[in-house]
Amino acid sequence: MELLQLHYFQTVARMEHMTKAAKELRIAQPALSKTIARLEEDLGVQLFDRQNRTIKLNSFGKAFLKSVDTALSAIEEGKREVSDLAGMERGSIRIATTALPRLSKALGAFRERYPDVNFRIIQIPPDSTMEMVQMLGNGEVDLCFTAAALEEDNIQEIPVLHAEVFLAVPHDHRLAGRTSISLQEVAGEAFIEYKADHPFRKMNEEFCRSAGISRDVVCEVDEPAAVVSLVSAGLGVAFVPGCKGDEKPPYAMVRIENPSCYRTFTIAWLERRYLSKAATEFQSFLVEYYSQLQEPIKHRDVI
Repeated sequence: MELLQLHYFQTVARMEHMTKAAKELRIAQPALSKTIARLEEDLGVQLFDRQNRTIKLNSFGKAFLKSVDTALSAIEEGKREVSDLAGMERGSIRIATTALPRLSKALGAFRERYPDVNFRIIQIPPDSTMEMVQMLGNGEVDLCFTAAALEEDNIQEIPVLHAEVFLAVPHDHRLAGRTSISLQEVAGEAFIEYKADHPFRKMNEEFCRSAGISRDVVCEVDEPAAVVSLVSAGLGVAFVPGCKGDEKPPYAMVRIENPSCYRTFTIAWLERRYLSKAATEFQSFLVEYYSQLQEPIKHRDVI
């Protein structure tokens, strides 16, 4: 049994599709099929149920996958420990994030300090935080950066940024010239919102519950870019986070004084897994980097 066989099996098991797995592994499908067949011959059992052109991981495959995940993860940790002995400067960091726009500048700043550190970034939809938990659990990533806490056993999290949330309004809106508002002043306003299962939607609804208001949600979206375009087009108002150093948006941002509204970004990792020196340094760097962005934003900077 070879290490390459285990790696190939792990990919096929995850995708349950031979053609897609072969494409991801960048090998020919017949070669991949033969490798899996040889592995099954070595084990003496079939790991997949095959019907026509489809494959499905069976009970033997599921049991074997758990051991393979553990073994490959342990080997990867060992490689990273050995690499650390040669110094942090040439390390690598694998990170999954649901908030890439908020993380991208920090990544650039870290690379300026440590230009030889390599990153592998995986962008995850904001409503798929359980996928991040699984990626930490099976060793696919070292760290997760998210605006919605994972709150899972064995996962450590530290807040690195408390971003103030503002009300974004079109420039010709009645509140556009205001320095600050109470959230009660926008009761009944037309709002651009995220879809119902989006974690930011839940946060925004909590702000409104605290203020005791109801809203008229006129449009539901999946991503921040859609919020930007729709508010700019004058279709409604929206909750948006803001920090020092952000680019000036194409709409006015008004501070919400009552209630105070914030969105907390955290960095998470699996507590039982070895973290490379590079990943540990990146954790500390994020705390330092974002602390500089949490100073109060002046009114002229946000409208």
